[in-house]
Amino acid sequence: MAKVNLTIDGKSITADSENTILEAANKAGIYIPTLCSHPDLPPASECGLCVVSIEGKADLCQACNTKTADSMVVHSDSTDVRGKQREALLKILKLHPNACLTCWRRERCKPSDICLRNVNVTERCVTCPENGHCELQQVVDFLDMGNDNIPYQYRNLPVQRDNPYFDLDYNLCVACGRCVRACRDVRGIKALDFKEINGHKVAGPVKATYKESGCKYCFTCVEVCPVGALVDKLARYRAISEWEGYVVPCSYACPAHIDIPRYLNYIARGKYPEALAVVREKVPFPGSLGRVCIHPCEQACRRGKLNEPLCIKFLKRYASDHDNGLWKQGSKQLPATGKKVAVVGSGPAGLTAAFYLAKLGHSVTVFEALPQTGGMMRVGIPAYRLPREILDAEIDEIKKAGVEIKVNSRIESTDDLLNQGFNAVFVAIGDHKGSKMGAEGEDVPGVLDGVDFLRTVALGQEFTIGKKVAIIGGGNSAIDCARVALRVGSKDVTIIYRRTRAEMPAAAEEVEASIHEGIKVIFLAAPNKITQKDVKLALECIKMRLGEPDASGRRSPVRIPGSEYIEDYDNIIAGIGQVSDIPAKFDVAVNRGNIKANDKTLETSKKGVFAGGDIVTGPASVIGAIAQGRLAASSIDKFLGGKGEIAEVLAPVLELEPVFGEDPNFSDKKQPVMPEHEVAKRMGNFDEVEFGYPEKSAVDEGRRCFKCDYRLKLGHPMQPPVKVKTY
Repeated sequence: MAKVNLTIDGKSITADSENTILEAANKAGIYIPTLCSHPDLPPASECGLCVVSIEGKADLCQACNTKTADSMVVHSDSTDVRGKQREALLKILKLHPNACLTCWRRERCKPSDICLRNVNVTERCVTCPENGHCELQQVVDFLDMGNDNIPYQYRNLPVQRDNPYFDLDYNLCVACGRCVRACRDVRGIKALDFKEINGHKVAGPVKATYKESGCKYCFTCVEVCPVGALVDKLARYRAISEWEGYVVPCSYACPAHIDIPRYLNYIARGKYPEALAVVREKVPFPGSLGRVCIHPCEQACRRGKLNEPLCIKFLKRYASDHDNGLWKQGSKQLPATGKKVAVVGSGPAGLTAAFYLAKLGHSVTVFEALPQTGGMMRVGIPAYRLPREILDAEIDEIKKAGVEIKVNSRIESTDDLLNQGFNAVFVAIGDHKGSKMGAEGEDVPGVLDGVDFLRTVALGQEFTIGKKVAIIGGGNSAIDCARVALRVGSKDVTIIYRRTRAEMPAAAEEVEASIHEGIKVIFLAAPNKITQKDVKLALECIKMRLGEPDASGRRSPVRIPGSEYIEDYDNIIAGIGQVSDIPAKFDVAVNRGNIKANDKTLETSKKGVFAGGDIVTGPASVIGAIAQGRLAASSIDKFLGGKGEIAEVLAPVLELEPVFGEDPNFSDKKQPVMPEHEVAKRMGNFDEVEFGYPEKSAVDEGRRCFKCDYRLKLGHPMQPPVKVKTY
């Protein structure tokens, strides 16, 4: 393509001969105001804002549809040009709510703030999710139109709400045509077009409803709208996050911020090793997470508002199960720094931090008090949920990065480690001590601590358990204790929980699985007293009712006087949670039983000593602990003189497909059913219950993704020199 030399606003630039003046200006960092133009869309010449003058031509022209030429001299900032640009902008503002565009305090406002100016307007004003990112705001600022005296005529146009995912407020539409062109020329769907409503030109569905118009609910129109006329009703405000670009709901909800849409897209295309590489950019335990993650990403998934969210966890497992080592090709290991780091605890937080610190070139030694590695992933999560060969393989990869792990090595003092020459210490010992029930007689023989019970079974140590067992609690630990008890010989297992099923903190799928395996659940009951009765234990429980919500947001259980009842059991297992067991010589500040650490760095009260995972947050999740491990690795590297950069790109960034596909049932499809062992084959062994998705199910599930990351350069292609206001 031929090159041309031209001048724009006194700046000499070189451009392609096929470039428009607007494209050439954008590439050169020269801002020419526009609303209808977008680098991924054909020009439209709708807004009239990008007028410029060209020396030698009498008439002004539009920069978006005028090609560059050699020796061309262009002015976008002359007095007459600025006058025409302001005229075009004033026409738009007369029909567009402008309180949020001209308000002196709008830069302080966030989406859904209450307007402190008490502006009497019927439109959203500062509640517009585009506030702060609106391109019309940028144009208003650039052309210095920021005053409160711009006339505005409320058009009283309807708001179209039939789309299940976003609303279209015709009162905000500036008829720029971006949504029409994106739907037609990029997606190839043609569900949108211009129309006239009450004498006003606007853009919207070609027929009465989105469904009749053939909308695929792809959100592309929302993404390219420059003014917020199309508003995502699922509250995905395009807020800038600290970790990466714009918020994508699933990735933002993930504590480790895995690029979820990207790896789902790879699975949908049958590129499973690439999908795994994306996951491994953020976490060293993809196979484990694909089995035991609490998946907050799925709760945030937009798809769930239609029928069912994407089964993100199981797709992570599918990618991990199809590893061919591709992710290792882009994995980097820096030269040795000569710095030494001690990590206390080999759970997900400790091993994650160790992995990234080793890759940064530091010498890392992990000290584990137990005879085996993995922390609560090994001794708290049963093997039927997390097979040991999966966990072992992932820990082996961490060792290959240069991490040394010493088992049977309990650390009692952080000072000892610092005195041994370690430059920094990361404490990630988890919460391995079971909580007490608070019932009279809970220390009599036959009453077992749930944490101890799971650890004893996991490590293959000797134990005895009766045929009839009661489990106290409603969290995942209680469910695990119940399902393990069934597998090691108990025949009659009952969970006793003081609230209702709706309040159970255990994962819903785990509760379902336990009931499916024949475990009984008694709700609204709590242990009151335990006594020995021959070789049995007499458990006295009292019935409960729900009162007002407590600090957790759940309704508090209230005892019902006179409702006590007694049931005999061989064993009673307390599965009500875990607490910390911090050695006194760690000599760090403690808050409510956990180590106190800086939220942003995880450094403790002792210089050079950092802490993270459950010992800081309290009992949480594997993915939460991994996120803490990542933060610790970055902070410790900075403490040691590094940059703290642990981010990796292990798979190419995808060229996004313009259309979802030809599946006419796209919007109706639900999650595939996970194949699993029948109940009879689960007893007496710890074989993994779930088989994993077959390939077709995985690909189909990946294709259900709404591709929320498809943002056409985020609808913000330019960086205008907008004036920064300070107050």
